Amino acid sequence: MSQGRPTSSPLPRAEYDAVLLDLDGVITDTARIHAQAWKVMFDEYLRAHAARAHQPFRPFEIHSDYALHVDGKSRADGVRDFLKSRGILLPDGTADDPPLRETVCGLGNRKNALLNETISTGGVAVYPDSVDLLHKLQACGFKMAVVTSSQNCASVLNAAGLAEMFDLQIDGNVIRDRHLAGKPAADAFLSAAKALQVAPSRAVVVEDAISGVQAGRNGKFGLVVGVARTGNHAELKRHGADIVVSDLAELRVEC
Repeated sequence: MSQGRPTSSPLPRAEYDAVLLDLDGVITDTARIHAQAWKVMFDEYLRAHAARAHQPFRPFEIHSDYALHVDGKSRADGVRDFLKSRGILLPDGTADDPPLRETVCGLGNRKNALLNETISTGGVAVYPDSVDLLHKLQACGFKMAVVTSSQNCASVLNAAGLAEMFDLQIDGNVIRDRHLAGKPAADAFLSAAKALQVAPSRAVVVEDAISGVQAGRNGKFGLVVGVARTGNHAELKRHGADIVVSDLAELRVEC
């Protein structure tokens, strides 16, 4: 925690009725394996593309490309937006494209296959501070939802043993099926608030991604909490977080 940052930030039940949390990087330590799966997939593709075009290979950079173009977005948007940054345009394809097909969906499915291999062999790590916070929120009567662009939400929560703690899951599959706009649009968070019968002004958004805090701000939620596990406090604050914490132990739940 940086010098001068408060030791805790209050989360009073009198002011808020629900907490809407992102999954990867907030509840589970899966942002890291997502980023690595993206890198493996994109580097494979970029290396082949560079060879065909007789151009130098420029790898996918986790610390810049992932944060700017992929983190928090739907799988298709992440593929599309990153490739656009490199001047590459691919057809969208369809959701059932095989992982080696050169389409937006094909590349996205390749990334998902890599991710599932890691989850099945290595399991899912959960942040202890997140589990503590979830129990405190539950004890104080907060409604809770996971709002994530990931289409692996159910399997990740089940692997982590946390599925039963949430009243609702809005994941990438729901976003796709309901034709909701992805983050930084607020659609997914607003859909969760509506399903929980909570006004956005009475709900808290907890996000670690730039696109996520932007979505919380765009939805005019009562409080947007940025989680800067990688030290990017100023960046999250600049893009819409009301408060930024290094981990969720800094949130003080008040019943």
